[in-house]
Amino acid sequence: MSSGKYDFDSRIDRSGTECEKWDDLKTHFGRADLLPFWVADMDFRSAPEITEALRERAEFGVFGYPTEQTEKYRAAVANWERRRHGWDVSPDEVGLMPGVVTGISVALCELTSPGDGVVIQPPVYPPFFSEITRNGRRVVENPLVETDEGYVMDLEHLRSVLTPDVKAILLCCPHNPVARVWKKEELQDLGRLCAERGVTVICDEIHQDLIYADAKHVPLSLAFPELEGRMVTLVAPSKTFNVAGLRASAWIARDREIYRRLHSAFDKFHLSGINIFGLVVLEAAYNRSEAWLDAVMEYLGENRDCVEKFLASRMPGVKLKHPEGTYIFWLDFRDYGLGQKELMNVLTNRARVAMNDGSLFGRMGEGFARLNIGCPRSQLEEGLGRLADAFGELRKGTVNL
Repeated sequence: MSSGKYDFDSRIDRSGTECEKWDDLKTHFGRADLLPFWVADMDFRSAPEITEALRERAEFGVFGYPTEQTEKYRAAVANWERRRHGWDVSPDEVGLMPGVVTGISVALCELTSPGDGVVIQPPVYPPFFSEITRNGRRVVENPLVETDEGYVMDLEHLRSVLTPDVKAILLCCPHNPVARVWKKEELQDLGRLCAERGVTVICDEIHQDLIYADAKHVPLSLAFPELEGRMVTLVAPSKTFNVAGLRASAWIARDREIYRRLHSAFDKFHLSGINIFGLVVLEAAYNRSEAWLDAVMEYLGENRDCVEKFLASRMPGVKLKHPEGTYIFWLDFRDYGLGQKELMNVLTNRARVAMNDGSLFGRMGEGFARLNIGCPRSQLEEGLGRLADAFGELRKGTVNL
């Protein structure tokens, strides 16, 4: 529910605002009359502290080149990591960049060579596949293992694929889309294996702040410091504070040689900074907006409970492993026996909801779709109701696919 100065219940019409999630439905799904639960941003206004900081900067009215003296902004990142996650980062171990996918691409180019194998753990965020291949590296899959309790890493399989020509692993921590928050012991086991084999880790921790009360995020560098000489961590306020459109992200490298190499690589492509409004957002988010984050996580936790209870009572054929973090959930429709095209047809044209096609996350995504719960509860309940009606008709045999 909404409380105090934070209103998460009001439904905001984002159509016509250059919003991919709402304005690109026709392009991606073939029709515009859908409730969107796909792109990973939230249908909430961001923290008022962020809005006010942007307003003040806009009213100043002069928007020249931003400063290269970024100490206070890098300090904001470092202080956030220390305060929120117990990770003692120094500002001179932080670099700024426009986006986490940008960071993945630059790190791949600098820390691996063309033709090298790079491990990913599908089902996983689609750009993990594309950034590896478009940069001339080779995708090596180490699929997650599905258990009754949730997805886990298959370290024995990982050991078998870490041949001498595999030089890096691209780790999603917490994991998108299966919503696992890796435990410290799991990260330590992974870290030992990577250290043993001399494998570099590019760690995407963009969802690190979106953690529910029954889980705890541990940065990989904190879980296994011995790996710091072979790793870079990528973070951002974008998912946390719903400010992805302002293109403000950061990378952290504690090893001085890796820091030097990455800093040089970002400079080479003129990617070692962010725009003026991105700087404003980063500082206001990390220094003044923690109360908003606590409130939105409480609301998202209630949304999570709503989804789990709804599926259990109205759609027991749809399975969901208990999400520990993120607001994007991995729904399993395999019990309905549909092919992936048939599943997406029912979601789009019968339920009239826009959800991410599970097959985009790898071969393990057949029979799955990703649901974004970062929206007002009434919008979520409407979407769940549409799903229940459409799949109820499917069970009765009244739907022509």
